[in-house]
Amino acid sequence: MNLILLGYPGSGKGTQASVLSEKFSLFHISTGDIFREAISAKTALGQEVSGYLSAGRLVPDKLVLDVIKTRLATETRGLLFDGFPRTVDQARELDDYFASRSQGIDAVIFLDVDEEAVVARLGSRRTCPKCQKIYNLLTSPPVKEGLCDACGEKLILREDDKPEVIRRRILVYKDQTEPLVAYYKGMGNFCMVKGGKDPESVTQEIAAVLKIKNV
Repeated sequence: MNLILLGYPGSGKGTQASVLSEKFSLFHISTGDIFREAISAKTALGQEVSGYLSAGRLVPDKLVLDVIKTRLATETRGLLFDGFPRTVDQARELDDYFASRSQGIDAVIFLDVDEEAVVARLGSRRTCPKCQKIYNLLTSPPVKEGLCDACGEKLILREDDKPEVIRRRILVYKDQTEPLVAYYKGMGNFCMVKGGKDPESVTQEIAAVLKIKNV
């Protein structure tokens, strides 16, 4: 089974991807995680990507696709894409990649969340720079204020979670990523799920949708 999760930044894609990948034994692919690891390790890729992320801009298609194809070269499990594709061109490239392997995307799940709710979610998000665990000061705060429960590291507000960057990210999303909805609706594998509920309820709804579609 190969799945794609779509939605605004902060719509809960990362949370659902972690749960669903374990539930269905899928390989979770998050371009955001890949890029943040590269930035933290100060690799050449990290330096190239950093400028785009800090400005709330999309990383160029070629750079993203090179990373994805490298990661998938030896993978045999089903795949769950979180935060990719972000443009119609990327979606077409991904379709071509699967076609070359005689495979395809079984379902595209769109997490529908109100824009203002997204801004509030991201503005309250804090990340551990060491273990990458994510907290939300409103819904899932750390036990000790400002410190990671898992490793004790001081939590940070990511550059791309600052209010001015969040607004730019949403504008970029609307301009370049929303056309993916029309693209995948045309492919016949598109499903919309309300993402504003508690995470467990969202997971249950996604599982129900996949069962109905016989995925």
